[in-house]
Amino acid sequence: MSYRNPEQLTSLLDSPSTTEQLAADFQNALHQGMHGICFSPYGPEQKPGEPIRPTQIRERLEIVRPHTQWIRSFSCTEGNELIPQIAKEMGFQTLVGAWLGKEPAINRTEIENLIQIANEGHADIVAVGNEVLYRKDFEEIELLDYIRQVKSALTDTPVGYVDAYYHFEKHPALTEACDVILANCYPFWEGCDIDYSLLYMKEMYRRAQKAANGKKVLITESGWPSAGTPFGSAVPSVEHAMRYFINAQEWARQEEIELFYFSSFDEAWKIDAEGDVGAYWGIWDTHGNQKF
Repeated sequence: MSYRNPEQLTSLLDSPSTTEQLAADFQNALHQGMHGICFSPYGPEQKPGEPIRPTQIRERLEIVRPHTQWIRSFSCTEGNELIPQIAKEMGFQTLVGAWLGKEPAINRTEIENLIQIANEGHADIVAVGNEVLYRKDFEEIELLDYIRQVKSALTDTPVGYVDAYYHFEKHPALTEACDVILANCYPFWEGCDIDYSLLYMKEMYRRAQKAANGKKVLITESGWPSAGTPFGSAVPSVEHAMRYFINAQEWARQEEIELFYFSSFDEAWKIDAEGDVGAYWGIWDTHGNQKF
């Protein structure tokens, strides 16, 4: 497929379109391939804390393998530590995250496993924590200690931290400590209408770039839910989810932006933290069937 220029893309997304045409454009964009995707290993009845089998990791990676080069994982415990090794065996590159929270003992295990995974050659980039400051799980000084611990143990693997783009503006010491800036950009969660979401995401990315002071910036999460309750002017729907995906992938490809789309599979367990929209961010449903 030959992609449209930005003016043509804006015209497409702002004009009426049938669901069938959107689905065709979505398939074309998907088949062109994504840079990366946020990977969930959980089955339909599973949630964090329950055992993850190597076979289910492999099965789910097989589903996404034709469509992406990079996998992003979120944790290094409870079976998630198996994802990077299996992904590497299957030919993926990996952004491996340690999930940090309010439990110091769990944090220590996450960090130890993250370092081991990287030293074994299964991580191309590591992320020391995900949205810790956004959740206010602990203060910046403690996060910096974890980042320095990982950097001192790794010599060849870029080390970063994942959070909403604006936290890299608010925390210059954190930005300075990272080798690479890992920014989450969600127009949906800032109540943006779908018609303006491309412009909004561009601005989020540019603000992260400015804060980065020349360091590489990756968009580590961006997506749109296919169902659920509206958030301000942001309305979940199948059509909007397809439009956002087309928008994000074509822009990222044209501008050579390294974007990890959120997410691979729907995750029913996320309704506890995010409300009903939490269950509907996937390109595939909880059973691994493509939704669009």
